[in-house]
Parts: sequence; C-alpha cells; structure tokens
Amino acid sequence: MKKLCLLAVVLFTAISVNAQAVKFPPLDGSPADIAYFPNKSVKFKKTDTPAPVIKVIYSRPSVKGRTIFGDLIKFGEVWRVGANENTEIKFYKAVTINGVKVPAGSYSLFAIPEKDKWTIIINKETDLWGAYAYDESKDLVKVSVPVKPVSDVIEALSIAFTTEGSVANLVIGWDKTTVELPITIK
Repeated sequence: MKKLCLLAVVLFTAISVNAQAVKFPPLDGSPADIAYFPNKSVKFKKTDTPAPVIKVIYSRPSVKGRTIFGDLIKFGEVWRVGANENTEIKFYKAVTINGVKVPAGSYSLFAIPEKDKWTIIINKETDLWGAYAYDESKDLVKVSVPVKPVSDVIEALSIAFTTEGSVANLVIGWDKTTVELPITIK
C-alpha cells in the first residue's frame, strides 16, 4: 500500500510539473475579431435559425497616437486590412462585387490605401501572414472605393456592415478614415 501511495504522489508531481512548464503567450496587442452580415446572424440558442451570408475574421490594431495612413500603412502598397494574419472574408453563398460574381467560399481581403481612395482586393489565397506573400495573380476582384474621412478617431481598426436593399456595405474604419465596399446579395 505504501508503494502504491508513493507511486501516486510521484505521478501527480510529474503531471503537475509538466503542466506548469507550459508557457502561454501574452495577450496579443491586436486581438482578433469577427464581423457578420447580417449582424447577429450567428446562433445563440438551439432554436435560432440565423443565416450568415458573410463573415470577416480580422485582427484589430490600435492607433496608439501614431500616424496610420501614409506612414504606418504606406500609400500605394498592399495591406492586409488588419494585423497579424491577413484578413479572411467568407461568403456563405455567391455574391456580386463590382459586377464580378464571387462564388461561395473563403478569400483574403487586402487593400491598397491612397489618400482619397482605396483599392479593395478579394484574393483567392488564404492563410497568409500579412501581405508579404500576396500574389496578385490570385486576385478575384479589385475595386476602387472613395475614402470617407470621419472627425473622431476610430482607435482600433473596425469592420462592420450596413444595408441598402440587397446591398451589404462592408465598412472598414480606422483612425480618421472609413471606406465602404458594396456587396450585392441575391
């Protein structure tokens, strides 16, 4: 019996020491977030029957007193629309963007910011870190949208949707800048 108790103590100690050796990373400075269209289209209860059409997964960097567009995010260069991994957009059914039919599926969302306009890009390749491995040959849609300045600083990059009839506007806002990408839902 003493040997059995000693064995149990040794095993418990070994398991405890091993569990304490795990080093979890600190909280990311640009936490991940998700935007859905329609808003609140995910299930909260078993009886809910929401039907998401679009989901955007992105990281939310903060301004932190920096100059964002034209400095941190260079004008004329491809940007991942966020931080860390590139932003991913999923269409649960086919949509139309700027006259181009986009099949249901998951894609990357990139942008080329300029002072007065952005080029928004839907790219076929996913699971990239930033825009470092961006491949223009895999672009599905490229559309120019105007910049809409705002007076109050949007501290953390934010993505949301507004609706106009059968159009879902993907709204990207950060610092004192917003842009809208119209997406036609059928």
